[in-house]
Amino acid sequence: MTGKRRVGILISGRGSNMQSLVAAADDPDYPAEVCLVLSNRADAAGLAFAEARNLPTAVVDHRDFSDRAAFDAEVAGRLRQHGAELVACAGFMRILGERLTAEWSGRVLNIHPSLLPCYRGLDTHERALADGVRVHGCTVHFVSPELDAGPIICQAAVPVMADDTPSSLAARVLKAEHAIYPQALAWVASGQVRLENGKVRAPSSGDPDQTLFSPAIRAR
Repeated sequence: MTGKRRVGILISGRGSNMQSLVAAADDPDYPAEVCLVLSNRADAAGLAFAEARNLPTAVVDHRDFSDRAAFDAEVAGRLRQHGAELVACAGFMRILGERLTAEWSGRVLNIHPSLLPCYRGLDTHERALADGVRVHGCTVHFVSPELDAGPIICQAAVPVMADDTPSSLAARVLKAEHAIYPQALAWVASGQVRLENGKVRAPSSGDPDQTLFSPAIRAR
């Protein structure tokens, strides 16, 4: 297809969600293409994956800048240099400032390992288990200056099992992340989902009567 939206992906580590986006973009019918993989850490394992796929990469080390605004300005400059129209944060462990998020409003996505607005920030799986919740999950949202508080695009829920550890629950959530992030990016890139006046505009979809039970309720 023609008219693919160019996407810059921001990472800080292995970039497993970045890999799921790159794999989705291999489909000729996918409405986005990856134009840059940028990390704030030179030792991020995801950079090697991107380089092996012949994708442009860049490192902008936050420690080289006196303040967040200067770091954000350099990141934005690199994105513009590579023609990025959309930005996907994939395990990017830096908070983007107000100036950058305003400039790219409605064009920066992030995936977070919880059902927002629950469990913003770190250690989401440990906190979910400590609270004894029976359903956990992940969220793709537009990025705003406030941490993990931007308008929600989509979510996926997974059951919490009686013998779950933070690691086992994280693995189940990560599988859901890899499913919904490419879909969310495709919706935004194709214009099916957009941000208008601070709210997500999207067509209605799904079965309104669908329910997830955890623990499962079995028919008698």
